[in-house]
Amino acid sequence: MKLTGIKVIELSQFLPGPHLTMTMADHGATVIKVEPFSGEPARTMGAEATADQGMSVWFRNTHRGKQSLRLNLKDPRGKEVLLKLCETADVLVESFRPGVVDRLGIGYEAVRARAPQIVYCSISAFGQTGANRHKPAHDIAMQAMAGTLAFNQDAQGQPVNPPMVMADMAGSLTALSGILMALLQQKQTGQGDYLDIAMHDALFAWTANYIGPIFAEGRDHVVKEGRNWGGAAFYNIYATSDGQHLVLGGMEHKFCENFLNKAQRPDLIAATNLPPGPGQAPAIAFLRDWFAARTQAEALAWLADIDVCYAPLRTLREAAQDPNLAARGMVLKDAEGHQHLGPPIRFTGAASAAAQPNLHVPALGEHSRAILRQAGYDAAAIEGLLADGVV
Repeated sequence: MKLTGIKVIELSQFLPGPHLTMTMADHGATVIKVEPFSGEPARTMGAEATADQGMSVWFRNTHRGKQSLRLNLKDPRGKEVLLKLCETADVLVESFRPGVVDRLGIGYEAVRARAPQIVYCSISAFGQTGANRHKPAHDIAMQAMAGTLAFNQDAQGQPVNPPMVMADMAGSLTALSGILMALLQQKQTGQGDYLDIAMHDALFAWTANYIGPIFAEGRDHVVKEGRNWGGAAFYNIYATSDGQHLVLGGMEHKFCENFLNKAQRPDLIAATNLPPGPGQAPAIAFLRDWFAARTQAEALAWLADIDVCYAPLRTLREAAQDPNLAARGMVLKDAEGHQHLGPPIRFTGAASAAAQPNLHVPALGEHSRAILRQAGYDAAAIEGLLADGVV
């Protein structure tokens, strides 16, 4: 696997850091999850597939294949354990508020002094610099600050909660990209680096296809007239007669022409060639009526023999049952029958390169003794640290 031999120390919680380190574990990295004595909060957040084990589906799908070390970082001996582990590690990921790791004595400079090879990644809401660096925030606040939440509007134009935690996931993927870049440099020079990843920055950087009116014209979007928010006839959601919905997802001319010619409405083709907004209203009105007169199954059957981008609107439960996802290994089962999201990064050039996710999910502190032994602690020292509540 691509990351076999890479050792990662994880001090992050919830989603961005755990998601990126699980991705590394899926591809062969050894990931040591350093947990507080209370455990990673996501262990018991949301639905639990096995309530008696106190382990949530969320935790299973962000922590499989990792080792768990329960460690008191406020004890000087706990700090020393962490620094000793870093001496043989390649990557450290942390998601404390800016300044906390320095107060604990495990900031980048302290770690680099013991481990110059370390790629140290800090993930935070607004980064380590700037006026907002100490501002507490979760995903919805970062979406609000980045300007993307304003795109989520109801029929009256009022903002509504976002459907997914986009800032968290943008931060995760941005951090993963940066870590892999830094590992390439580390391999060439032997030196590590420090990554300051702000989820707010990462989400804002994802607006390349939305930022045009702002950078070019200095104006806000008229949301309901935008392509992505209902202003384009062939990039829209339509209700069918049976209470279901169907999505048209491609406004290239050929798709519009193929549909409208078969529907015997070539007169509307000109409207679909106009920019999203009021000019496309006649085509939108026609399509709304057309779908409303058919069940979802009837519409899908009608569309099946023409070249048009379309899809039935599914719930996440329905999507999880997609045979194509199953065929691509995106829904896995462990030995106990628990389902896991599969790894989306696929290497097919060589069998050894493919991801091989370890679906075992660690109990809190499950690997504490083994990790300390590997770090060079003898049995007496380990039992002493356990007895004193350091690990």
